[in-house]
Amino acid sequence: MLNKKIAFIGAGVMAEAMIAGLLRQKLSKPENITASGPREERGAELNKKHGIKFTTDNQSAVQHADVVVLSIKPQRLTEVMKGLKGIRSDALVLSIIAGANIKKISTGLKHKAIVRSMPNTPGQIGEGITVWTSSKEVTDEQAEMTRAILGALGAEVFVEDESYLDMATALSGSGPAYVFLFTEALIDAGVHMGFPRRIAEQLVLQTIKGSASFYESAGRHPATLRNQVTSPGGTSAEALYYLEKAGFRTAISRAVWAAYQRSLELGKEKLGHVDVEEEK
Repeated sequence: MLNKKIAFIGAGVMAEAMIAGLLRQKLSKPENITASGPREERGAELNKKHGIKFTTDNQSAVQHADVVVLSIKPQRLTEVMKGLKGIRSDALVLSIIAGANIKKISTGLKHKAIVRSMPNTPGQIGEGITVWTSSKEVTDEQAEMTRAILGALGAEVFVEDESYLDMATALSGSGPAYVFLFTEALIDAGVHMGFPRRIAEQLVLQTIKGSASFYESAGRHPATLRNQVTSPGGTSAEALYYLEKAGFRTAISRAVWAAYQRSLELGKEKLGHVDVEEEK
């Protein structure tokens, strides 16, 4: 990995998280990493923080790269692929773009060795999880490189069936947003009762962190753990009754399903330009 040249097409938050992780774990050297994006000021920021190279020319970024990481917004993929020429035939293309399937990327780039992955935002601190799959042309060496690169963000899970990627997008990829919303709602409930916001935030944050750690260490079904803290006729029982009555489980299930359907839609949009109505 240390001698491999890596190009990031897109220099956003997740790209920087991957760059920082690779350098932190000494899997790459700053001089072997190039990021590409439209904003010179972003390039100066990345160079100052990480010492990497930066360019506004995607084509020059990928010319000598062993690995090309696609880290742009889904809506920009088609436009970017049109101008992305010069990728080496033996290079690995690794995508972290939601909804963009292997066939779409392979067709758009006229390239065979593709890895499709879905990380999530805790990867910014090395605590994320990434689900990934690959085309059959990806070599064993490239698969190991993929594990190393994605491992810089946290845990990684390989799946053979690409359809799991759209499911992962909805569950773990968008999952932090659901957790943040729940966290925000709990904090606001504490403030509504009369807690100062600072104390409400402290109580909620540690409760969520502690609950997740306890669940992981206990190795038991969450329903079992929930029953342990739900005394008959007690406060937890009363609160859970209202959550069930309000359709809490159903709302979560439908939200994840909606995200899953949107991921599928993104994958079906045309290679020409994003136009769902034309596709119909």
